[in-house]
Amino acid sequence: MKSTSTKKTVVVREYNLDIGTVQVFDDYMVASFDEGATVTLERTYQVIGISEIHFRDKDFGYISLRKNSYAIDPTVYNYVRGLKNLKAFAIVSKKEIDMHNFKIEKMFYKKPMEFFIEYDNALAWVKKRLSSSKKSKS
Repeated sequence: MKSTSTKKTVVVREYNLDIGTVQVFDDYMVASFDEGATVTLERTYQVIGISEIHFRDKDFGYISLRKNSYAIDPTVYNYVRGLKNLKAFAIVSKKEIDMHNFKIEKMFYKKPMEFFIEYDNALAWVKKRLSSSKKSKS
């Protein structure tokens, strides 16, 4: 059974980077990187910069849509986990290799990070994490 929201999801802004696209929504962002791209620290700083523009004083979630195969320098997670307001990190993929890579990435990240096969499940988890972080602040 699928629940649908009457509230339409609106892309606040879309960024086309040299390695893919980042879509920014109200309280989360979705990144989809190109086939064969390499996510380096320098490129991660671009994504962190986008998060600082839109979520400077606000908790947010991040969804990595892994439609394509690309490389990630795992040391980027040392910097990403320093984002205090990043409350949920979701990876969406149907590929088994991504599931294996996720286990390694999770060791570097050390904060709430989950793997999903379906985008809707990832989004629901991100929203749930964000609402529980709001409750713990009040």
